[in-house]
Amino acid sequence: MPEIDALFESINVRDLLAGHDLNDPTTPLSAPDLRLLINRLQSHSLRIKSKVQSYLVAHHSEFSDLFSTCQDAVSRTRLISDDVSDVVELVSDRPVDVEIRKVVDEITEKTKEVRLKRESLELVSAIVGICEAVEETKVALRGGRFRFAAERVRELKGVLRVGEEEEGGEPVAYALLRKEWSDCFDEIQEVLARFMESAVRFELESCKLRISYQLSVGETTGIALTTVLEAMEVIGMLDYGLAKAADSIFKHVITPAVTHASTFNAVEDSCKTSGDITEATLQLDQSSDHKTEDVDGEAIYSGILKVVKFICSSLCFGNVTWIHSFGRLTWPRISELIISKFLSKVVPEDASKLADFQKVIERTSQFETALKELNFVSPSDAEGRLSKYAENVEVHFASRKKIEILAKARSLMLQCNFTIPKGLAMRNASFKSGGAESLDEDSSKHIVRLLFSSEVCMVSEAASQLMHLVHKTLEDVCVSSARVATECYHAARDSILLYEAVVPVKLEKQLNGINQAAALLHNDCLYLFEEILGLAFEYRASFPSSIKEHAVFADVAPRFKLMAEEVLQRQIQLVVSSLQEAIDSADGFQDTHQMKQFESAKFSIEQVVFSLEKVHMIWEPVLRPKTYKQSMCLVLESVFRRITRDILLLDDMAADETFQLQRLIHLMFENLSSLLGSLKSADETSRPLDDLIPSLRKSRKLAGMSLLTLFTSPLNFNTKLWYMLSEIFVCVSHLQNYWICL
Repeated sequence: MPEIDALFESINVRDLLAGHDLNDPTTPLSAPDLRLLINRLQSHSLRIKSKVQSYLVAHHSEFSDLFSTCQDAVSRTRLISDDVSDVVELVSDRPVDVEIRKVVDEITEKTKEVRLKRESLELVSAIVGICEAVEETKVALRGGRFRFAAERVRELKGVLRVGEEEEGGEPVAYALLRKEWSDCFDEIQEVLARFMESAVRFELESCKLRISYQLSVGETTGIALTTVLEAMEVIGMLDYGLAKAADSIFKHVITPAVTHASTFNAVEDSCKTSGDITEATLQLDQSSDHKTEDVDGEAIYSGILKVVKFICSSLCFGNVTWIHSFGRLTWPRISELIISKFLSKVVPEDASKLADFQKVIERTSQFETALKELNFVSPSDAEGRLSKYAENVEVHFASRKKIEILAKARSLMLQCNFTIPKGLAMRNASFKSGGAESLDEDSSKHIVRLLFSSEVCMVSEAASQLMHLVHKTLEDVCVSSARVATECYHAARDSILLYEAVVPVKLEKQLNGINQAAALLHNDCLYLFEEILGLAFEYRASFPSSIKEHAVFADVAPRFKLMAEEVLQRQIQLVVSSLQEAIDSADGFQDTHQMKQFESAKFSIEQVVFSLEKVHMIWEPVLRPKTYKQSMCLVLESVFRRITRDILLLDDMAADETFQLQRLIHLMFENLSSLLGSLKSADETSRPLDDLIPSLRKSRKLAGMSLLTLFTSPLNFNTKLWYMLSEIFVCVSHLQNYWICL
């Protein structure tokens, strides 16, 4: 309605109050202005009403149509509302959706039943088909159609998914069918194995290997050998079927070709019927032409090759798969037999003869190459066991040499009893005048000359023979190849270390006592110490360059030096401890004026003298003179120091007691005169015994002066104190000198 809109837009208050300024907020409207405004607004209102009425009259038909349309829309809305209400009421009273759901479920169930029945029918059909196939297979097997039966077995294996069984969820019939298939497979496998067994036979009486081409077992006759082999290949039982034949051929044909190669001779022959070959034979004859020993393997390898060629052509018919199968069954045993019966026995025992083994290596390589060309050994077989064994002969030689050296060294140590032969004394005048070189063979095993000190020393047979073995081994190192030299060098080192590991354990019981075995062990360690230090200087220049920088012995030597010192110190401690116990029984030499106490002190002195003489008899024949003298001086120092100390610590002595003590000291010196005399002549040193045994001088002074005067002197306490302090300083100095000498 544009006219009405224009009418409303024409009303403007500014026009109705044309004489008044409405923009001035400070000027209020007057009453006349307001009445004028009201009148003018009423006039305009009447004009608008007149206009609207005129417009409605002019457009009466259009408004009538509009109102009719609206009324029709309202009516239809009411009808729809009524229909919806009816539907809702109908649904509420009768649940159609439930009925529909029931119908749908029923349709689904029926469809499922139909599908299951269809699948069951298909399963039954499949089971029937499999059963028929199994039965056909059995019939074909009984009829001699082995190839057909084998193919059916292979097909059924795929259908039944043999070897892919699932845990549950499978029809029980499948398990039964698999069992039926397994029984059928076992049956055909057994039948083919029997035919194969009848095909290959070895006659022990005539030494002949027969291979028949037309086979008969039971009622089944006229089966070709190739048919049997093809059937075995189809069902994957070639290895199983050929196993017995391979075992028989290896045992009766190949083994004699290796163990009696010099007299082995194989002659091939064949038997024909109606122009067809029905049998192939291999006659084994004992030839008298080969009398020489097969040192390079030519006879062995040629004999085996002849047998293998016969098998490839007569049994496997040149079929690569069949040849591979037979090779897998026999080659590992053939190679082990050749290694144990031939290669291992021709390994040189002397390093200088290793070069002569090259011909064997060449023959072995040619033999394996020929087998690979025949497809008997797979070209992909990376083992090359014979060639590798032959080419590594140096390793085998070195390994065997090392084992022999260590075994011999261990045997020397375990068999040695660490005793001195009767009548042999290190300090014998003939030894000192003639040296170790003048000894007989038996004595030279025990008397050696130390490398650096040039002293003659008695050692055990184990030590002298061990170093002889080590020297011989190192001499082999100097003339051997790098690989053999390395093994022999380690064998020499290990032999020395073996002494350290074995002998102390073997002599554990003897080392806990005072005996010559411990003294011999001390000498052994000193001897080994100096010999080991000299090894590098003696042999390093001649060693192969590959080990010259790595060959070390100096790290081993100090261990034996330390062991020698430990053994000697342990012996000295045992002796000193035993002597101290004997002196303890004297009860400090108190009250010796009483007969009982005097006898006790006298017995103690006699025990000390007896023990010292025993040690003298054990040590003097074994230990080096210098070591014997120093060790015995240490022992005597401990004895004299203890006795002197006990006497000086006595108080309130009676006159008779002093004389009895003097008698005991004189008795001790009298009984030890031979021992002290042996110490003076033990070595060429000019040092007096009083310097080596500081307490000896004090003991002699006690024996030569009036003990009563000594013990009644007012300076008794100071004298004793001075004595003990001087004794301590002398002992410290003496020990330092001893260790420096060691």
